[in-house]
Amino acid sequence: MAELQLKSRRFRAEREWDWRRLEFLLKKAEGQGARGLTDEELLAVPVLYRGALSALSVARATSLDVGLTDYLESLCTRAYFFVYGTRTRLGERIANFFTRDWPRAVQSLWRETLVALAIFAVSAVAAYMMVSADMDWFDPFMGGMSQGRDPTATTEFLRSTLYHDGDNKGLSGFASFLFTHNAQVAIFCFALGFAFCLPTAALLATTGLQFGAFLALFASRELGPQAAGWLLIHGTTELFAIILAGAAGFRIGWRLIFPGEKSRIDAAAEAGRTAGTVMGGVLVMLFCAGVLEGLGRQLILIDWIRFAIAGGMLTLWLVFYYLPRRWRPTSVHD
Repeated sequence: MAELQLKSRRFRAEREWDWRRLEFLLKKAEGQGARGLTDEELLAVPVLYRGALSALSVARATSLDVGLTDYLESLCTRAYFFVYGTRTRLGERIANFFTRDWPRAVQSLWRETLVALAIFAVSAVAAYMMVSADMDWFDPFMGGMSQGRDPTATTEFLRSTLYHDGDNKGLSGFASFLFTHNAQVAIFCFALGFAFCLPTAALLATTGLQFGAFLALFASRELGPQAAGWLLIHGTTELFAIILAGAAGFRIGWRLIFPGEKSRIDAAAEAGRTAGTVMGGVLVMLFCAGVLEGLGRQLILIDWIRFAIAGGMLTLWLVFYYLPRRWRPTSVHD
């Protein structure tokens, strides 16, 4: 036993300075972040970590005292997360998501976004023209979503649904229904993209058909601009979110169809990281749309102000996503 204790003390004495230095650097990094370390210190941490890991292996193999083994296990665990784990704090990670990860991911999906937009726009225009020519097309396109806003309704009733008068609970209910429905569509557009893009395309087309049919009905009563303002005050955000969700679904489905030199699983996983980042932003957009739907559309009754808010939000998203900028390269500190 005395010989074992002597070996343990000698083993510690030969290596303890390196362990203490590693512990000091880890405490410094944990308190100030990795940017608090100098370049020399950053290079020293992996070397000291490998030395501590080797010492831990020897300590276990030679049955040195339990206290030393426990200390090395704790030290190596902390060093492992510094060397191989994330080095950003929660606040930094959130800031990076909004300033870099989210807009960069959306920019990388510009082709898929144009395809999703084209499907929605063509469907909306087709439905508008067909319903304008024959109101019998309205019910097949809306699929029971009109809730009384259909060709049989009077012009006065349709006009009343666009302006909250303080007693019209149906307006709030229908607006909430539309938001819930569109949020579900956005999620399904992304989630079903793996089925080779087909369900995603179908959902985008269906949303476009409903949008065009709804506007055509109100336009037939000379209420087209009013209905557009009522929809778009939050619709520029909400519909943009649906289109981006569709683009994310298309990215996954396309990589499954054409994986390139990678396996389909690896290609889908790579696409999923980008698409998942976009969907994180889509949820933020849906939250903003919910605020606009729940407050702005119910409290703002002037058409030109509705259009101004709708245009302002669309401009904000376009600038946020597509304004040319130089991305800061991802460093080992991130």
